[in-house]
Amino acid sequence: MVMLKDDERLDYLLAENLRIIQSPSVFSFSLDAALLARFAYVPIQKGNLIDLCSGNGVIPLFLSARTKGRITGVEIQERLYDMAVRSVRYNSLESRITMIHGDIKDMPKQLGYGKFDVVTCNPPYFPTPSNAEINENEHLAIARHEILCTLEDAVSVSSQLLRQGGKAAFVHRPGRLLDIITLMRQYRLEPKRIQLVHPKPGSEANTLLIEATKDGKPDLKILAPLFVYNERNEYTREVSELLYGE
Repeated sequence: MVMLKDDERLDYLLAENLRIIQSPSVFSFSLDAALLARFAYVPIQKGNLIDLCSGNGVIPLFLSARTKGRITGVEIQERLYDMAVRSVRYNSLESRITMIHGDIKDMPKQLGYGKFDVVTCNPPYFPTPSNAEINENEHLAIARHEILCTLEDAVSVSSQLLRQGGKAAFVHRPGRLLDIITLMRQYRLEPKRIQLVHPKPGSEANTLLIEATKDGKPDLKILAPLFVYNERNEYTREVSELLYGE
């Protein structure tokens, strides 16, 4: 039994047969999170994984279906952290997923340098706008804008947490690609795989998936593009399998 608050609801993560607490006024995950959880390399049997900017814990939940390793999620907003903790408890995953309420910038010192095999991160996408432009909803504003966490923070912390040869996977907007690559190389993360996601064939990409290896050798692979919808405005087979299973 899970206790829901205010306008929260309990949604299915259908492909994984899991449930997650969501709220339209606080936080609901987007397709980007599911795409990142599918794209990221994960060790199947064991390993130490950490998800930064975890929101309501959706990526740790998705990853738990792909790996038996230990997963840590970090979220700075107490309300979102609380949603994540209750979702982990509802799915009886407390022995495999640990949620931390804190600032990602404190995690290397708190958890240890070079302790993780994999880092995933769905960071805020947009620079902090003027006060007139910012979302009045504090939860949504912090999730979307670099108010408490910049792109450089996310890349720097990922590098510090990763062991040599460990992998960092990010989802972001294509317009930040050069910023991401520049920062990754500045912090010893060598980009190894990129995939662009398009709403449908013939449209511009609106999502970027990128994975880097700490102290890796230069060798970048550009994967085939992923399309979300087909010509009939239905989910493509790849996306449908990701969300609903085969």
